Amino acid sequence: MTAEAHGELDQALRALADGNRRAILGVIRSTPRPVGEVAADVGLSQQATSHHLRVLRTAGLVTETRAGARHLFAVNSDGFSAVRSYLDDFWPAKLSALRAAVESRRSGVDG
Repeated sequence: MTAEAHGELDQALRALADGNRRAILGVIRSTPRPVGEVAADVGLSQQATSHHLRVLRTAGLVTETRAGARHLFAVNSDGFSAVRSYLDDFWPAKLSALRAAVESRRSGVDG
């Protein structure tokens, strides 16, 4: 993993570490929403919500578009690629361990 990829991963993980930000992602997951609606749904002030959206946008997890005077925020699924890639590296080891456990158990039953 390159230094740039490590930086992207660290930034995304720091953004995702906050429960309010994960709640915001859940609110904007299916449809772009303005700050006021997001704030109302997650129970935060517009100022706090704007701060969290800024962190998520800087981490590449959220996009912002203008619709007239409104700023709409939406999940940027491409922004999760660094996190997904990092986590995917763990699956082969876990699957191998699961396979070994199943085969071991099967040997005990058969033998």
